[in-house]
Amino acid sequence: MSQLVAIIDDEEDILELVSTNLSKAGFKTKGFLDIEPFLKFLSVATPDLIILDLMLPYTDGLEVCKFLKNNEKYSAIPIIMLTAKTEETDKILGLELGADDYMTKPFSPRELVARTKAVLRRYGQKEEIKEVPIGNIGVIDLEQYEVKIEGKKVELTLTEFKILQLLASKKGRIYSRKEILDYLWGHEKIVVDRTIDVHIRHLREKLGKFSIFIKNIRGIGYKFEE
Repeated sequence: MSQLVAIIDDEEDILELVSTNLSKAGFKTKGFLDIEPFLKFLSVATPDLIILDLMLPYTDGLEVCKFLKNNEKYSAIPIIMLTAKTEETDKILGLELGADDYMTKPFSPRELVARTKAVLRRYGQKEEIKEVPIGNIGVIDLEQYEVKIEGKKVELTLTEFKILQLLASKKGRIYSRKEILDYLWGHEKIVVDRTIDVHIRHLREKLGKFSIFIKNIRGIGYKFEE
């Protein structure tokens, strides 16, 4: 299946140029002139790579990059920045925020295609994490969507599994209730923060004595700590 590249640029000719050349190289493309329609698209589909213009109307591309890289749902999507800004500080800042590559306008379409392939190749070579340990007594199987404690399977709902997966993915990091809600449902479902407390309570009940790994940080949220 062809990989999908999302392109965000407020110049229609640039959008068409990039889309045409990527399509000729075998990629599927989806173009956006502004960030709002892109975010709506992102709530229902996940591109394999994003080409992001820094100078968007009403929006700072660097802030968009920062938002994507700080969001658990989108942080793994590689980003190539494409911009008329040539200052070294902009390039460094973009890379520090998590962008994977940076090209300035005017640019070579062939080089952009080559860089797109190179970034995707690097991501494809990363070893996929298939299991997350729970202390020394259990494991979260990310392929089978299963949790096993001392060799016994723990029956969890999909929501409970995803909460445990999120917390255990970055042990010691505190996740607010809003962050957990956004990870689970994004903007697709209207729920209240306390919904998370209910799911956490059920999760703890099922984990039994091993629920001690899930810590409640009063007034903030939850974290996983061994």
